[in-house]
Amino acid sequence: MSQQPIQFGIDRLIADPELRRPLAGRRIALLAHPASVTADLTHSLDALASLPDIKLSAAFGPQHGLRGDKQDNMVESPDFLDPEHGIPVFSLYGEVRRPSSAMMETFDVLLVDLQDLGCRIYTFITTLRYVLEAAAKHGKSVWVLDRPNPAGRPVEGLSLRDGWESFVGAGAMPMRHGLTMGELAHWFIATLKLDVDCHVITMQGWQPDAAPGYGWPLSERNWINPSPNAPNLSMARAYAGTVMLEGTNLSEGRGTTRPLELFGAPDINARAVLAEMQAFAPHWLAGCKLREIWFEPTFHKHAGKLCNGLQIHSEEASYGHHSFRPWRLQALAFKAIRRLYPDYALWRDFAYEYEHDRLAIDLINGSTHLRDWVDATHSEANELDELTLADERDWHEKTAALMLYR
Repeated sequence: MSQQPIQFGIDRLIADPELRRPLAGRRIALLAHPASVTADLTHSLDALASLPDIKLSAAFGPQHGLRGDKQDNMVESPDFLDPEHGIPVFSLYGEVRRPSSAMMETFDVLLVDLQDLGCRIYTFITTLRYVLEAAAKHGKSVWVLDRPNPAGRPVEGLSLRDGWESFVGAGAMPMRHGLTMGELAHWFIATLKLDVDCHVITMQGWQPDAAPGYGWPLSERNWINPSPNAPNLSMARAYAGTVMLEGTNLSEGRGTTRPLELFGAPDINARAVLAEMQAFAPHWLAGCKLREIWFEPTFHKHAGKLCNGLQIHSEEASYGHHSFRPWRLQALAFKAIRRLYPDYALWRDFAYEYEHDRLAIDLINGSTHLRDWVDATHSEANELDELTLADERDWHEKTAALMLYR
């Protein structure tokens, strides 16, 4: 529990007229989604609009929309006129992914208030990169209203390789990056050498290593889904691994009440898979509990079919924050399935985030390394570990100076 009440960036901006003073007389836009709320659950757009010294001129919505109405990936949101505030709301997941010049002309300062999940593939950080680049080009200011990384500070996974950038891969970071949006903004600016006026309104009282939330202030703030299939903290903890299921023919639990906390299919024996995981790399299963389950998705992969699978439990009783490694755990599940069923159609071949010429599993991982390791007949756990540990150490070194919260 925090020693002092936590304040997110939006709460500090709302509460402190001195923080807002540089915004006086300037046209303000907001980039937000459903989890962009104040401590009393007022949406940030409404909270800002109620301030007499803030002149809102536009708003932007990322993937899934400003209101979060789009359930699945690659479901676009349209532009619209906000009926309450009479300002244009531009979609950055519709006709464009990057803001157009016409969009950029509608404001002087863009406030970014997005709740992230701490994972490279979560597209809100790609949108952050794109608006920073556009702001540098058009001479606009960006203020990041910082929020917690609910997955906390641990870093895990292979880093994205050169040439593998995409909408689900904004830069050469590991899958689980351990940074807040404000810290990521500084990393993008430094890495891309952007000449942009950027300010971070930091949080007060955030303690990313404090139990029981380890990143999310469980006792102080409500969880609001930042995207439709991000329903709770357990999902956020597992996501850096379970997101890889989107590149497979296994269900990730979309169409159930626990999406991205479980996996399975109609044609696997989950008990055998778990036994193979325990035999192959038991040290990758630390910090959580795996439980055999049966489920029937109501939509998406294997809809209406009974699936056998495993659920990852990372609740307080079984959760080890510094030992839980979801990316390795999910990689291990793939390896176990490949060893048990050598000809299993594991990798899903479909257009993923509008990329047609590369497998989704490779786009997600930012290289072919993970898939190559899974498919290699004689590969061992230590081979993937050595490659990954080097990336993780490198990321720690590169980002140590960017940490805004100690």
